[in-house]
Amino acid sequence: MADADTIADPPTEKGTQSRDAILAVAIQRFGRDGFRATSVADIAREAQVSGTLAYAYFDNKRALFLAALDADIAALIEEGVASVLDTPGDQTWRDSLVLTLIDELDRRPLARRMLAGLEPDAADRIVELPAMENLRAAVAARLRADQLDGLVRADIDVDTIGNGIVGIFITMLLAAVQFGIDGAAVYGREMLAVIEAAVDPTY
Repeated sequence: MADADTIADPPTEKGTQSRDAILAVAIQRFGRDGFRATSVADIAREAQVSGTLAYAYFDNKRALFLAALDADIAALIEEGVASVLDTPGDQTWRDSLVLTLIDELDRRPLARRMLAGLEPDAADRIVELPAMENLRAAVAARLRADQLDGLVRADIDVDTIGNGIVGIFITMLLAAVQFGIDGAAVYGREMLAVIEAAVDPTY
């Protein structure tokens, strides 16, 4: 018997499209209405599948909610990872990463709802995701490459500083969601300046 908060394994591979459809609707419905006001039956109906099929993939509503949240946050973070990896030699990648994450939030309703503090029971979910570890690893790898090119201080531990940078960026995301872009911009530039001071070899 699966744990009450775990995601059930699909009974067959041919149900992947149905599972994806359920998740896509769940992201939108949970993102708009929240966990308490959304039912599995509503999600299944909108996804045009039976409620029984929904429960074949997800043990209960919480398991479906967590799967939807994980998928939405992972998609958000993967955009950030791409922005780090796709700009070799461009030293504006830290600014680009922040802007990419903030822009992507508009397309990630459930991630946005969680960052807004509207789902407090899932507030710590973001730090547990493999996608978050991928972002930390991508930032550390980028810092390491820049370090070899003499663009980042040679005396810093890139894993530690990379984790710190990701933490600052998550804080900026929280500020952008909770106080608006203008509110976040008040301290955003200063926070980026702190990062520059930590890594720039000319300081």
